Amino acid sequence: MSVTRPFVWNKATVTRRKTFIKINLKQLEVWFVTGSQHLYGPETLKAVAKHSQEIAKTLNAASAIPVKVIFKPVMVSPDAITALCMAANNAPKCIGLITWCHTFSPSKMWINGIKQLRKPVAHLHTQYNRDIPWSTIDMEFMNMNQAAHGDREHGFIWTRLRKNRKVVVGFWKEESTQEKLGAWARAAAAWADWQNAKFVRFGDNMREVAVTDGDKVSAQMKFGFSVNTHGVGDLVKVVNAITDKQVDALCKEYEATYTMTADLCEGGKRHKSVRDAGRIELGIFQFLTEGGFKGYTDTFEDLHGLAQLPGVGSQRMMAAGFGFGGEGDWKTAALVRAMKVMAFGLEGGTSFMEDYTYHMSPDGQLVLGSHMLEICPSIADGKASLQVHPLGIGGKADPARLVFNTPAGAGLNVSLIDLGNRFRLLLNQVDVVAPEHAMPKLPVAQAVWQCRPNFEDACACWIHAGGAHHTGFSQAVTTEMIEDFASIADIELAIIDAKTNVRDFQQTLRNNEVYHAINKGWAI
Repeated sequence: MSVTRPFVWNKATVTRRKTFIKINLKQLEVWFVTGSQHLYGPETLKAVAKHSQEIAKTLNAASAIPVKVIFKPVMVSPDAITALCMAANNAPKCIGLITWCHTFSPSKMWINGIKQLRKPVAHLHTQYNRDIPWSTIDMEFMNMNQAAHGDREHGFIWTRLRKNRKVVVGFWKEESTQEKLGAWARAAAAWADWQNAKFVRFGDNMREVAVTDGDKVSAQMKFGFSVNTHGVGDLVKVVNAITDKQVDALCKEYEATYTMTADLCEGGKRHKSVRDAGRIELGIFQFLTEGGFKGYTDTFEDLHGLAQLPGVGSQRMMAAGFGFGGEGDWKTAALVRAMKVMAFGLEGGTSFMEDYTYHMSPDGQLVLGSHMLEICPSIADGKASLQVHPLGIGGKADPARLVFNTPAGAGLNVSLIDLGNRFRLLLNQVDVVAPEHAMPKLPVAQAVWQCRPNFEDACACWIHAGGAHHTGFSQAVTTEMIEDFASIADIELAIIDAKTNVRDFQQTLRNNEVYHAINKGWAI
């Protein structure tokens, strides 16, 4: 999931460092698998294969699908299907299958393969021809183009086995169909990225806080990633070993990239604060890359040996693709990483976020989202400003941070919650707006938004659902991607959008509680 290339955090700013970890979804594959059977004879099967190759080639070239689409031979027997599913399980680049039944494909052939398959599936319900050839249609045409009922047979066995998959209905050349497959592919890529991923906590959870903690063993069993703690002293050793020459180069990069006052630049009276921040950033980056970590957490309650709470360093680590969670919030760190993978190559940024304070005017209620320091500059509206200010918490020197506003537009906040008996994803669609007034005394990155359906109902539903105050925020990731991700992960998803009302939402949560309590007992 990693490739070495320049780090780009927005269109206006390109740094010269070439060692940041980036995400390249074009290295990944989904396999296009067509179902048929021997009954139709070799000539029909050759035509089925030819049509399937054409569809796979078109999907592979579609700009909406960020991964490679690889044609696989037409499946006509149980042994072939089982062998393909086992091969997919063991293929590192394969993140999932797109299945389609051009003709009729008896679904009992698929049982053993589906039971063993561990990769996500999108069932494409389409047909090779868009239109019925009214004047020439005959039984030969009908025998060839049977997706209308072949896919129903295929869908039955997935439902009978109680297996999650995405169903995409539409003509394969249509952009809307390709976009749905693209959303699923991004979710599948994020899921693949979580498998065997490692996240590090520098220090423990913020003391006495409940929602940011959770069961790391259950998470590893469910999601595939591991979370382990390193004492902050382990990080300090790496930070202290960073050379002055490395810090010099990074400080020059800061000055070339961000707006900075003269006293923070080289030779300025407060330049030391910037150098301390740069040394911490370099240390974090080295620790993460050498350890193979895809994200991390820290906490202001455990900064022993660090000159300041990591600010600009954590912001730039997120912009480079790492997940991050404040105060030991490992679930949000993992979630931010997953959303970074989903958002690869799309317009708009993705960041760790916190619902910080409200504007509760009767003329319009707003949420001010921010954090002490750690908001990703991928969501910046223009060029960020690097500033140094007191923090008032943590008992360390004044930390450096990037300050900016977030551009207006649609966005979403997502929370990953440990409910004890299961995990829940909670999503609220929001509309980011330009701040009504300047906030010159608030030296942090910030976003101001309106909640859907409205402030009162959105907040009430969020609280009923047990949503955290930390979230993954994005103006690139879509609700559809999160829906697909929840389905792949086989966890509950609760959505707060323009159609939500509190009464129905509460009932949905009650229904979900019952469903997830008995779901493991379904007979197959």
